Amino acid sequence: MALTIRPFDDQDEAAVVGLWHAVFPDDPPRNDPRAIIRRKRRVQPELLLVGETDGRIVATVVAGYDGHRGWIYHLAVAADARRQGYGRAMMAAAEARLRELGCPKLNLQVHRFNAEVVAFYEGLGYTVEDRISMGKVLA
Repeated sequence: MALTIRPFDDQDEAAVVGLWHAVFPDDPPRNDPRAIIRRKRRVQPELLLVGETDGRIVATVVAGYDGHRGWIYHLAVAADARRQGYGRAMMAAAEARLRELGCPKLNLQVHRFNAEVVAFYEGLGYTVEDRISMGKVLA
């Protein structure tokens, strides 16, 4: 089925929250889907994308650009909609929007143990970089 990719709309919240709970069941409380959506709607809301087929949201991607680098977050595809090119299509849409903003480099993070996801991104031309990812929880 054809995938329609568009910016998130308020009516999509329940479907996106459900998808993220299913795809990211072990996310920590700071990654509450409703909070992520609320924050993203305030900053570059056009970079919160949903993929829809037959009126059902089956994919999402969140992108951001700070003027130096772009980032990808929450690329998610429903389990029963995988292996149909939807993840690739969502990434292509996010990359195109970031390119239009003048973004010269794109970063993303993957858990080290998630070999299938690493292989997916490598198939899209991403490489594992020799970096240490650091973070600090502020809230």
